[in-house]
Amino acid sequence: MKYLDFEEVMSPERMSRYLVATNDNTKKAMTLYRKNLQLSQEMFTVISCFEVALRNKINEQYSSQFGTDWLRESISQTGFFNKTTCIRTKKIIERAYKNLVNYSHPKLLASLDFGFWRYLYAQPQFYAGGQTLLKIFPSKPTSTSQIQYNHTYVFTQLEIINEFRNRIAHHEPVCFRRGTSITDSAFCLQHYNLILQLFQWMNINESALLYGLDHVQSICNEIDGI
Repeated sequence: MKYLDFEEVMSPERMSRYLVATNDNTKKAMTLYRKNLQLSQEMFTVISCFEVALRNKINEQYSSQFGTDWLRESISQTGFFNKTTCIRTKKIIERAYKNLVNYSHPKLLASLDFGFWRYLYAQPQFYAGGQTLLKIFPSKPTSTSQIQYNHTYVFTQLEIINEFRNRIAHHEPVCFRRGTSITDSAFCLQHYNLILQLFQWMNINESALLYGLDHVQSICNEIDGI
């Protein structure tokens, strides 16, 4: 496709950043745009695998703690999320539950998004659940006087991943240095390495899990070479 046709589809405004990054080389600008899409797809796959793993680990912990129907039970009259400090979490579960045609715990589990699981590490939800969710990270570092690897730390790391996930979902580029038009894969790799680290904290072999799916590093190398 000729550049002007490509630009007409994608819009001059969207392509302007890619032109700046490639010194107005239209062929390289199109290549960079396509490589950015590839990188976004790869990262979304990695994040999706992480989200499912996180969700399942949390489910294992709370199922052993509260029973295998813990999500629905958590919003009952005696449920641990039935309190003022967790009202938003309760409403999210209630809405998801009402939207299910045929209820099952796995269906309700799968209907809740990354943001929901992240907020289980916010202080009200973490305390309501008995302060046990750090158990899903058996290999996390021991806290020091400089860094506390507590629920707040985990919440912050999950927030970083969630924001990056939303960036991809809204078709924002991930191939630039933050706030510039300089091609740089470091921004993306920071998030990628954070996810791999959290997999390791959960004692999940991330290399085996992502085998054949993960080409993030090679695409980053290609982007940096444009």
